[in-house]
Amino acid sequence: MILQLATGGLLLGCIYGLVSMGLSLIYGVMGIVNFAHGAFVMLAMYASYWLSLFVGIDPVLGTPLVALLMFGFGIVVYRAIIGRVLRGPFLARLLVTFGLSIFFINMAQFLWSPDYRMVQKSISRGIIMLGPVFIELPKLVASIGSLIVAGLIYWFLRKTKTGLAIQAISIDRSAAALMGINLERLNAIAFGLGLACAGAAGALLASYYYIFPDVGTMFGLVALVAVALGGFGSTEGALIGAILIGIIETLGGFYVGPEYKYALIFLAYVLIVIARPKGLMGWGAD
Repeated sequence: MILQLATGGLLLGCIYGLVSMGLSLIYGVMGIVNFAHGAFVMLAMYASYWLSLFVGIDPVLGTPLVALLMFGFGIVVYRAIIGRVLRGPFLARLLVTFGLSIFFINMAQFLWSPDYRMVQKSISRGIIMLGPVFIELPKLVASIGSLIVAGLIYWFLRKTKTGLAIQAISIDRSAAALMGINLERLNAIAFGLGLACAGAAGALLASYYYIFPDVGTMFGLVALVAVALGGFGSTEGALIGAILIGIIETLGGFYVGPEYKYALIFLAYVLIVIARPKGLMGWGAD
C-alpha cells in the first residue's frame, strides 16, 4: 500500500513540479511572487479543452501548442502590465499579480460559467500494472510529459546563451546589466517561459482533471509552497520540493485524512524552513 501511495504521490509531484518551476523562474529573474500563476494554469486547461472540443486536438498532443500560446501570452502580459510595475514598490508588484489572478478567475466564470467541464476523449486512458502497483495511464502520461518539459527548461537554462544570461540576472541583476545583458528582453522571455510551464502543466492536467474557473488556485498555492521549500529562485529545488509535497499529500491524505493533507504540507514546509531558512537549494534574486 505504501508503494502504491508513494507512486501516486510521485506522479502528482511531477505535475506540481512543472508548475513550480515556472513560478520559481519568474521569481528568480524578477523577484516577483506571481500569485496569478494558478490562474494561468486554469487558462491553459480551458485552452486545451476548447482545442479538444472544437479542433479535435488531444490535450496531450496539444501540449506544445498550448505551451507556445501561453509563452506568447506571457510576453504580452509582461509588456503590458508586469514590466510597468517592476521598478515600483514590492507591494505594487505583489498586488498586481494578485489582481490578475482575481481578474482571470472572474473572467473565466463570466465567459464559461462555473460549471465543471472535462475532456471526453484522450489518448491516455486506462490503467497499467507494474508489479503490485497499478497506475492510471492519464496521470503517468501527464507526469512523463511534465518531466520532459522540465528537462527542456533545465537544458535551455544551462546550455543556451539566453538561458545562461537569465541565470546571470537571477544571481546579480546589476552585474548582468553592466555586462551588457538586455534585462528588459530577458525579463519578458523569463516571464513567458514561466507561463509556458504553467501552460504545459495545464494542458497535461486537462487530459484527466476537471476544469472550472477556480481549478488553478490550489495548484498555485501548492507551487508557491514548493518553491519556498526548494528555495526561491532554484528551479531544481522547486521540482524537488514539489515531488516531496506530492508524496506528503498522498500519504497524509490516506493515513491522516484528506481534510488534513494540506495542513501536513504546510507543517512539513515550516519544519524544513526552520532547519534551512533559504530552502533546500535556494539562491534567488535580491
